[in-house]
Amino acid sequence: MTRILIYDDQCRLCVTAREGLARLGPEQDVRFVPYRSEEAASRLGADYKPGRPDVAFLVEGDGTISRGLDAFLPLVPGLRGGRALHAILKAPLLRPLTYLAYRLVARHRYKLFGSV
Repeated sequence: MTRILIYDDQCRLCVTAREGLARLGPEQDVRFVPYRSEEAASRLGADYKPGRPDVAFLVEGDGTISRGLDAFLPLVPGLRGGRALHAILKAPLLRPLTYLAYRLVARHRYKLFGSV
């Protein structure tokens, strides 16, 4: 089943990450959908808010929605070196730090990386 990664298509960091995922992990069955689209609004339902999204979203084939770092973690093992990175990111001691880092970068991504 195809997963759908809903990303902020006006954020330079987000667009670069999407391009990298598409280039490095083509064997993953993932389709990329911009947040500011009718499809994103339809798939996210009540989770959709107009304007800039706070996080990225991953919609599984069964309709389950993951957000933030949890949207990216399932995609990491399919990347080169991703299995080791996935294990590190899921380590109990590092996990709270990775969530904090994601939240900080997500909150300040336009200041840090600009827009497209």
